[in-house]
Amino acid sequence: MSEEPQKPLDTGMAPNPEMAPDPRLERLYRGEKLQREDYLELIRSRDDLRKEASILACRVRDRIYGRQVFVRGLIEFTNHCRNNCHYCGIRADNKKLSRYRLAPAEIEDCTDAGYKLGFRTFVLQGGEDPYYTDEVLSGIVREIKRRHPDCAVTLSVGERSVESYRKLREAGTDRYLLRHETVNKRHYEKLHPKAMSYDNRMRCLKELKELGYQVGAGFMVGSPGQTDDDLADELVFLGELSPEMVGIGPFIPHKDTPYRDEPAGSAELTLFLLSLIRLTLPTALIPATTALGTIDPLGREKGIEAGANVLMPNLSPAEVRGKYMLYDNKICTGDEAAQAISRLKERVRKTGCEIVESRGDHKDWGE
Repeated sequence: MSEEPQKPLDTGMAPNPEMAPDPRLERLYRGEKLQREDYLELIRSRDDLRKEASILACRVRDRIYGRQVFVRGLIEFTNHCRNNCHYCGIRADNKKLSRYRLAPAEIEDCTDAGYKLGFRTFVLQGGEDPYYTDEVLSGIVREIKRRHPDCAVTLSVGERSVESYRKLREAGTDRYLLRHETVNKRHYEKLHPKAMSYDNRMRCLKELKELGYQVGAGFMVGSPGQTDDDLADELVFLGELSPEMVGIGPFIPHKDTPYRDEPAGSAELTLFLLSLIRLTLPTALIPATTALGTIDPLGREKGIEAGANVLMPNLSPAEVRGKYMLYDNKICTGDEAAQAISRLKERVRKTGCEIVESRGDHKDWGE
């Protein structure tokens, strides 16, 4: 008996045939640039425009990729961090956290296991841990590339010097994720200690672009002190920076941080902004993030139906997954574990999309 075609999952993002087109969304869909005030008006009207934005975003994504979703094997290799970001569970001053570091051989073994599961991009993510010098990280990247020359390696290890970024690029690193968190300097200083610099974060993004990395940026939605005006600025900034990857997720408080009592961000607003980012940056790699899946059981599926095209299952050893807690209740078992990739594939099929084994390089995307 042949299988019936899989119907898209009902996550509340289905089209409404009676809605009138919004001219600003139509302009984005046609590839035109919007002004800050246009974005601000869209954000303030989001309750009425969410479905239309998701439909147009998916049309743009599907025109470029088909209905493909790329998977990236996430390896959270250290939860040591020298910084004290006010929102982050692995901040240096969190004395309640059990710390760990993976040895280079452990990281490389994770990529071997992931390769067998079909992963062709590995994301090495950690706190700003001085233990991992340029020499250590470069050695890890070179060994991964030696074992798996057809794979892309992404690093997400925070702010470093331009000399460091150059060495890591020369070692074979393809992509670098550095969420800017907020483009508003005042807001940045609210979220971070005085020892951290907004200007330095922006310098890092600029230098990464100049060194030829595929660069990822992003921000939290609903972080303490954030306004609609800030969000409009974020969309303008991303349009100007034109990163190859954009990761956004709702702010979720952590019990051992100064922002423990702050309200969480909104999944609905995050999804709407995800659609606007897809329309603004049609070829970007945009993940349906773990934070979305944490705040909403169907968050990642909804993210795909809002225009996302990346998922990042966890390849970290099972014994450390629960220690990389950036925020409370972060999902780190079940479908987030690499062992459950078959269940993740089934969940993606229910959205009408399909997980593919591909690096998804920018040169393959088209315009």
